[in-house]
Amino acid sequence: MNKLLNELCGKYTVPQEAKAAGIYPYYKAISSGQDPVVTMADGHKALMFGSNSYLGLSDDPRLKEAAKAAIEKYGTSCSGSRFLNGTLDIHNQLEERLAKFVGMEEAVTFSTGFQVNLGVVSALGFRGGYTLLDDTDHACIIDGSRLGWSTVYKFKHNDMDALEKKLKACEPEAPKLIVVDGVYSMLGDLVPLPRLTELAEQYNASVMIDDAHGLGVFGKNGSGVANHFGLTDKVDLIMGTFSKSFGSLGGFIAGSHDVINFLKHNSRSLIFSASMTPASVAAAAKALDIMESEPERLEHLWDITRYAWKRFRENGFDINATESPIIPLMVRDTNKALQIVTLAYEQGVFITPVIAPAVPEKDVLIRFALMATHQKEHIDEAVEKLTVIFRELGVIE
Repeated sequence: MNKLLNELCGKYTVPQEAKAAGIYPYYKAISSGQDPVVTMADGHKALMFGSNSYLGLSDDPRLKEAAKAAIEKYGTSCSGSRFLNGTLDIHNQLEERLAKFVGMEEAVTFSTGFQVNLGVVSALGFRGGYTLLDDTDHACIIDGSRLGWSTVYKFKHNDMDALEKKLKACEPEAPKLIVVDGVYSMLGDLVPLPRLTELAEQYNASVMIDDAHGLGVFGKNGSGVANHFGLTDKVDLIMGTFSKSFGSLGGFIAGSHDVINFLKHNSRSLIFSASMTPASVAAAAKALDIMESEPERLEHLWDITRYAWKRFRENGFDINATESPIIPLMVRDTNKALQIVTLAYEQGVFITPVIAPAVPEKDVLIRFALMATHQKEHIDEAVEKLTVIFRELGVIE
């Protein structure tokens, strides 16, 4: 191996320093499903508040059975890309259902959610055009914009005046794509879609929503943020992922026939990547069945979400402006955040830190995420334990 490469990589010692201090929070091995209580590889039991399985479907027996049946019929892999030999009939069937579910003409699936944004944003970054990003957009959107040919403008998070200034700086006749999260994965707040779509219409821009954290949570039967606001007809593209509310793996983009046709033949992360496995497709399809037929699951998620907001606020936590089951517990200090995660884990609460470079130091937080399989008793236990820890470290009074 190249010695210089080793030397350069060897200078990165942040993880080693955190491990030496006993506060390294990553790569903890779990030996059970993503349930409200998980079993760690070391036998440790913990309340799981670090998962993105908002509807609690990733360990649902119906999804498991659907995945098993797909493996029996199609095998474990498609052994090729969608472009060539990797398209199954169940891919097409799922795409038809997804398009209808989110209110678009067509959809196409990718192997992961990251690959969706990487492939879509780069392919639609036309030379001479503009890509406009919220400055807290997910990393895969940022990476996708770097691979395109368009000029990239970032605007301050959810600041529509800042967005308008950027739109005014664009050539009026040039293609413009505004890419935003529906629900922002760290702070749990929503995009101000009504004002954003007004600006898009005024400045002849297209709108793409990354609804990875909104599908399954907002809108009719969990059909997303655009539906939640009643503005689906004002949005051009809706992206979704199956690794969160759908309890599977993969992702999709939905939009007009013309745009989806273009992406099917120009999106590199679709064309040059193996397709979603049969098991993943079948599990996602079964999750969609459940989302459409069991509204009580979503109702319970919102019941415990409002309950958790109330409990945290009563105990003096700063949970910012969250509007979702993603609850940011503001810490604003990296070392304290890592200590909190470590102490909470020792007391049986699995939570995740959000630190630089994901956020600046002033916005360092603990991410506390809910699943529809949680009960109020789980929340009570976690809040009580976290209250003691936060007070001991002087984060709350």
